[in-house]
Amino acid sequence: MSRSALAEKHPWTLPWWKADSDNFWTMIYIVMIHVMAVVGLVLFPLPGWSVFLAALAVACLGGLGTTVGYHRALAHRAVKLNPVVEQILVFFAVFNGSGAPSTWIANHRNHHANSDTIDDVSSPRHGGFWWAHLRWVYQWEASSMQKWCPDMMHRRYTLWASLQMPLIAISLCFGYLFFGWAGLFWLGAIRLVYCLHGQMFVNSLLHLKPGLPEGVDSSQNIWWIGPFQVTAWGENWHGNHHSRPASACFSRHWWQIDIGWYVICGLRALGLATNVRP
Repeated sequence: MSRSALAEKHPWTLPWWKADSDNFWTMIYIVMIHVMAVVGLVLFPLPGWSVFLAALAVACLGGLGTTVGYHRALAHRAVKLNPVVEQILVFFAVFNGSGAPSTWIANHRNHHANSDTIDDVSSPRHGGFWWAHLRWVYQWEASSMQKWCPDMMHRRYTLWASLQMPLIAISLCFGYLFFGWAGLFWLGAIRLVYCLHGQMFVNSLLHLKPGLPEGVDSSQNIWWIGPFQVTAWGENWHGNHHSRPASACFSRHWWQIDIGWYVICGLRALGLATNVRP
């Protein structure tokens, strides 16, 4: 097999800096927010409580958007949300850098269908830690909506792809309006970098079981990742999720904290969530 054909089938063989043609700007975005985050931490290592808590609040809303809106409601259809609540959660997920819902859901369903095989979009088994953690985002060709999420091919979902870039630009800069330069960095790039890695640990560390045969489930629970994920706390019970992917509840024991599940229960009590799969 030629090098170009090998790279097309196994993109983790490419140099880390070579992006898929459709994901070039995704790579630029990832590099940019990391550079900005480092600059912000150097200039404002202690931003003050008001800035820190504001950044945390926005990160929390984004975490809920991803774990409840994208993951449990749209990707697995484990809960049906009120349409207004659903769109609010999608907004905060996009604003938090999780990408458009159509892309996220297609990639995630692809991952479950091909988990721990050579066709898995983000398996560390073949590409290693950094492939699973970050590189796949800009080196893997986006999964097909037609194949993986035809149910998402409605205007209320597809419009977010065109809104994504302006929303990310606002997400990077809006903190300046409220808190000046410290707010620009902490509510912008620092928050986005933190949330990016918190989400990507699900693909990397939570599948990092070396030595298993092809196709054998590598998903695992790691308790200490949960607190770092803030309102996405519950995604760290990833082994539980892979054992019952259709369930809206990722915890299996009373001591396994699952913020997304608590929110879904609250929404159900208010009549804003139905068809909840326990």
